[in-house]
Amino acid sequence: MTITIDNGLTWRDIASVGAGEAFALSPAAWARVEQASRIVASIVATGVRAYGVNTGVGALADTVVDRASQSLLSRSIVLSHACGVGSLLGAREVRAIIAAQIANFAHGHSGVRREIVQHLAAMLEHDCIPDVPSKGSAGYLVHNAHIALVVIGEGSAVLAGRRLSGREALAAMGLEPLVLGAKEGLSLVNGTACATGLTATALCRAERLLDWADAIAALTLEAAGCQIGAFDEAVLALRPSVGIQKVGATLRARLQGSGLVAAAFGRRTQDALSLRSVPHAHGAARDVFDNSARVVNQELASVTDNPAVSGTPDQPVVSSEAHAVAPALGQVADSLAVALAQLGAISERRMDRLVNPLVSGLPPFLASDAGSHSGFMIAQYTAAALSNDNRRLAAPAALDGGLTSGLQEDFLAHPTAAAGKLLTIIDNAEYILAIELMAAAQAHDFLAASAPRAAGTDLVYQAVRQRISHYGDERPLNGDIEAVRSLIRETAPPAMA
Repeated sequence: MTITIDNGLTWRDIASVGAGEAFALSPAAWARVEQASRIVASIVATGVRAYGVNTGVGALADTVVDRASQSLLSRSIVLSHACGVGSLLGAREVRAIIAAQIANFAHGHSGVRREIVQHLAAMLEHDCIPDVPSKGSAGYLVHNAHIALVVIGEGSAVLAGRRLSGREALAAMGLEPLVLGAKEGLSLVNGTACATGLTATALCRAERLLDWADAIAALTLEAAGCQIGAFDEAVLALRPSVGIQKVGATLRARLQGSGLVAAAFGRRTQDALSLRSVPHAHGAARDVFDNSARVVNQELASVTDNPAVSGTPDQPVVSSEAHAVAPALGQVADSLAVALAQLGAISERRMDRLVNPLVSGLPPFLASDAGSHSGFMIAQYTAAALSNDNRRLAAPAALDGGLTSGLQEDFLAHPTAAAGKLLTIIDNAEYILAIELMAAAQAHDFLAASAPRAAGTDLVYQAVRQRISHYGDERPLNGDIEAVRSLIRETAPPAMA
């Protein structure tokens, strides 16, 4: 399948390209790219003053650059902005950023030549992954610059499993390094492609995580003997929320026909909140997810280059604006980070109710021989530690300070930082839910003779037991955690008939 840019893309398209789907531009999109390039050429020829075309950037916006130096300006922008540090982004994230960047150029308001887009598209076609450090962007510049290095034959990239210089990578794809024209350096580092690509990737992972969270919670609720009446459709409808209704419907479907739930009916007046409020916590996360997806789609529909070019080659218009600033994108990444941190927190609390002998009614810490065996005692420590990490990470990036470029760029929305920590929170939440899933399966092993599981939860139980066996303190638990985390990250929860 090929994702084709015509008049718009969605976050799912960008995430799909990140995961390896092919990418192409429609004839109409190519025509827009070429028209914008002709407009920039006209601006250069006529000498119309334009930021980043014939002026410096940032606090140097009022410094005029003569025509002979405009190509050098573009190259210098890329080299000076490529100052990222730290571990490298993964291939999935880099591909998503490149796709979002091409999508921005395809709006036809950036002015880069066709060759620039072709070089970026070739990276996707050949799965050439530039080395992009994960840290260093206060807004939107640094990550893009490291991708642009390869376009001009600098930097480095991984191609066919080998790390090559930018020039070597281009040669392996049958390409030459490009000499950048006016504005092309600025356009290559500008815009919100980085934050948009990272957030689209996060949405893809979060969507799967939300589905697993509901399935895992159902298995835990069954093992804990939940009072199913709290999830009645009419009861949940008293609090209007699309997310709550969806989670409630999933729980009812997963638990339908459960002998364990039937046997527990009336055992308690009401369950603890970590059990009773699953629709509310998971449903709130789903509502936040839906709004986040809407904003990312809005970002992909937006021109995020500064300046934007329009008009015609005969009557060029260049507009200095602030479309490269993305407060909405940073805010929704922060919001989703809070929602998923809370999702992990309630998962850890549910898991504690399974291992805690004070409330579980099960063998202490789900150990096969409590005393000589510790079972899941310390796994709960790990889940609690990860939940605490997420609490710290959920502090909003959108409110961070940081004045840059000699007070010229004196407001920063930090969407890239927000997206980066969102991805880290998802990493942690996947592990927390994996630990809950392992504990729930272990609990069901002890309950096997009591009453039958529901068909919907048995699918979840069988999925985890296909990866790991019952735990008897005979092996390190970290290997089991990694195996179940891979199950959650790489596959959808088993579908109900």
